[in-house]
Amino acid sequence: MKYKLLGRSGLKVSELCLGTMGFGTENGWGTDKAASFEIMDAYANAGGNFLDTANLYKNGTSEKIIGDYLSNQDRDYFVVATKYSLKDNLTNPNASGNNRKNMMRSVEESLKRLKTDFIDLFYLHIWDDITPIDEVLRGMDDLVRQGKVNYVGISDTPAWVVAQGNTLADLMGWSPMIALQIEYSLIQRTPERELIPMAKHFGMTVTPWAPLGGGALTGKYLRGEQGRIKPESKRLNDNAVAITKAVIAIADELGVSPGNVALKWTTQQGFQSIPIVGATKLSQLEDNLKTVDVTLTAEHLKKLNEASAIDLGFPGEFFREDAVKVNTFGGFYDKVEKRG
Repeated sequence: MKYKLLGRSGLKVSELCLGTMGFGTENGWGTDKAASFEIMDAYANAGGNFLDTANLYKNGTSEKIIGDYLSNQDRDYFVVATKYSLKDNLTNPNASGNNRKNMMRSVEESLKRLKTDFIDLFYLHIWDDITPIDEVLRGMDDLVRQGKVNYVGISDTPAWVVAQGNTLADLMGWSPMIALQIEYSLIQRTPERELIPMAKHFGMTVTPWAPLGGGALTGKYLRGEQGRIKPESKRLNDNAVAITKAVIAIADELGVSPGNVALKWTTQQGFQSIPIVGATKLSQLEDNLKTVDVTLTAEHLKKLNEASAIDLGFPGEFFREDAVKVNTFGGFYDKVEKRG
């Protein structure tokens, strides 16, 4: 694998991030410790160094498995990302949310489970719509200054909140958020309305979760295979089916898997993107790793973009109009031909 810089930093991470939400067998699904070790070994042997987890994944088991694995590895080789926000115990009213008290408690618990002295990338997991963003950024900066965290990021949060946060960080000299984790795939392109343009502006790397649409873009549901997606999911509607068929057609042309095409698409959209590839089976990871050898042509991208196009809404669609001419002297607008 090639390595990329994460956001506006000097941190080098592999071009595919390994998602570990499935490490552990709680909740009736996932993979055990031995199989998780096998997956991480294969990922590392392929040059992968970027692991993504969270305090809540499998009730903390995901972090514990990673911690046990890292105990017998070169810790400094790996870039470990974890998150806080979601409730991971019932001890007190502040055991969830974005507040500083929960942040500090969560970090200490994660460090214990990961058996490490520091977290490479620390995300706010999901916006609680309560805590002031300056409280979050100040707390994160304190963790960086304490050496418990190296870099910070944010996940599943409105673009205006992230923009306010990074503007404050720049003004106050706090550590900026360098990574933005969001759902993004060929069947979930709504982040293109606000989140992705914002990330580009601040030089943030986007780390898409569910880049395969929960497995829908692999074509397995078209083949009648069972999965964890609810039948009423938007990932299984007529639009998603049409997009998946377009992916399969290009995959057949290239002689690769549909998953390879869907993953590669997220990395060729004109912004910094490192997709998170989850795996509960070694075979799943092995197929995902083949993505690094795939290149989509301009024609492939055109077909996929057209099949999955969304309405950007206002003002996105308004900005697509190919030049609203302004005569500053006459004070009138002359709308000209749209791009289509």
